[in-house]
Amino acid sequence: MSIMQKLPFEWLVGLRYTRAGKRSGRNSFISFISLISMAGIGLGVAALIVVLSVMNGFQKEVTDRMLSVLAHVEIFDARGSMPDWQFEAAEARKNPEVIGAAPFVETQGMLIRDDELRPAVVRGVLPEQEPTVSDVSRQIKRGSFAALEAGAYNIVLGIELARALHVNLGEKVTLALAQGQATPAGVLPRLRSFTVVGIFEAGHNEFDSGLAFVHITDAEKLLRMDAPSGLRLRLSDMHRAPEVALDLKRSMHPDLIMRDWSKLNANWFAAVQTEKRMMFIILTLIIAVAAFNLVSTLVMTVTDKQADIAILRTLGASPRSIMKIFMIQGALVGILGTAIGVTLGVTVALNVDVIVPFIEHLLGVQFLSKDIYYISTVPSDLRWPDVYKIGGVAVLLAFVATLYPSWWAARVKPAEALRYE
Repeated sequence: MSIMQKLPFEWLVGLRYTRAGKRSGRNSFISFISLISMAGIGLGVAALIVVLSVMNGFQKEVTDRMLSVLAHVEIFDARGSMPDWQFEAAEARKNPEVIGAAPFVETQGMLIRDDELRPAVVRGVLPEQEPTVSDVSRQIKRGSFAALEAGAYNIVLGIELARALHVNLGEKVTLALAQGQATPAGVLPRLRSFTVVGIFEAGHNEFDSGLAFVHITDAEKLLRMDAPSGLRLRLSDMHRAPEVALDLKRSMHPDLIMRDWSKLNANWFAAVQTEKRMMFIILTLIIAVAAFNLVSTLVMTVTDKQADIAILRTLGASPRSIMKIFMIQGALVGILGTAIGVTLGVTVALNVDVIVPFIEHLLGVQFLSKDIYYISTVPSDLRWPDVYKIGGVAVLLAFVATLYPSWWAARVKPAEALRYE
């Protein structure tokens, strides 16, 4: 006995109705509408998978570039400075997640070159320690990060900041700090000349156009401090930063303040998550439209098959069995459409780096200009939980769309259906 013969009769009839009919043009038309519904569900599922994968790719790309400059966790001392930073760094490294620690001093100032003025965040660092917490030393395009020497008053600029100031290696820029100094003429900004010894490119405009590095000793002298402001930490898993920050808060000195990277850019991450949720909702509506096309398909099928339904009822089929037949038909269309969409979407999402360049070459266009976006390729980050969620929503919508037509089919009265046959 074959597998088909072992199935309940509801499955056999539902599968038969799903296949294309050849007995009449009406059956063929209904099957065509069913195929359109299946294709619509598949395209909607594929589009949602690809769009969310590309959005995840952009988020991952931007996050990686941000964290090439930012620390995963920053530790500040509530007393204003951290004179025993070596001890605190050793305490932080006792946490198995911490793989690097470095002191820093940070302030805001104005960089001046001839008639050009640009605001910048000036970060004082130890050149030999900084590579353990950031990638800036590996992002140097010209010059050397190691040229930041104590007392030499050298500076490393972001590439866009250097371009805006029209400055190159070996040339001077003046740093004006907001902390003024009292003179007989009044309070004047504190000024200091620096020599440009390096230019870096992080690939993130916020840092390339507004960040500069100096030696921590020079920064402390300018700010009249006798110790670093705090520590910057790098973790083995950046996604555990909030949890690690909480653990460090419990294990280290109570006067220390912990801040992880997600809090530094909370507004940006909140905006990205909101955008992803809205995109999910909008593209789910496309799936919903295709899924609810099944309503019209099943209604037409029920109308066309009223005589068959009546015969099944007279043979002893219950209204529940009739309802199952049409629910199976609609669910199969939804499952097949979802499977096609998942296969197509996953294939495209995993091969965006090949497909997009091919389309660009074919059309002679470039979707992302490196001069504007700092990213020349469309990134993609396929996440299987998103795929499972999208597939589940599509199947659920298809199932919901079968309820009314199936219920209507179960209410068909055999005598009335056979009266005109």
